[in-house]
Amino acid sequence: MAATYEWLREEFTDDMGETWLSAGFVRDVSPGEALRRMGVTPCSVAELSVCGVAAYAADGGTFLVESGWMRAIHDQAPLLSAGTAAAAVFMTMKNDGFTYCVDGRSITTFGLYAYSRRRGSDPDRLQADVETLGMDITGEQPEITDPVSSALALAERATGVHLSPARYAGPALIGSTDHL
Repeated sequence: MAATYEWLREEFTDDMGETWLSAGFVRDVSPGEALRRMGVTPCSVAELSVCGVAAYAADGGTFLVESGWMRAIHDQAPLLSAGTAAAAVFMTMKNDGFTYCVDGRSITTFGLYAYSRRRGSDPDRLQADVETLGMDITGEQPEITDPVSSALALAERATGVHLSPARYAGPALIGSTDHL
């Protein structure tokens, strides 16, 4: 089981044990460019409404995290991946997913608890990493304790973008996603 991003999963897990996270990794793209590709204009915290996205400079590119739980990062992954690679992970009480896109094309997309139902132009491309990270590939594992940390680690492996706790604690560009 991957523990690399356990700290981030914990950051977005409430007192009831429910994780509410929508995050993305974009290779070789600056935070400002990532927001531009999503159609998001940077603004101040005071201007931000309920739904927004924060873009952090990370090793190898940009890390994005969303508030408001609209899945904008996940849904915008093809746009984010133009000329590069992007991966997105989301988890809410009612839904979850992983997507990996390269140059605007969906390579693989699957539910965190339903890898066997993956789809995309090359749905098996990340299978070796999925297995190495201990993710459930058959849907038959009796209990998966932390698919979110594993999916975040998979996104890092797929894109080469690494977010450290120190970078996450640093400054971010933010913008509203209300219009998406």
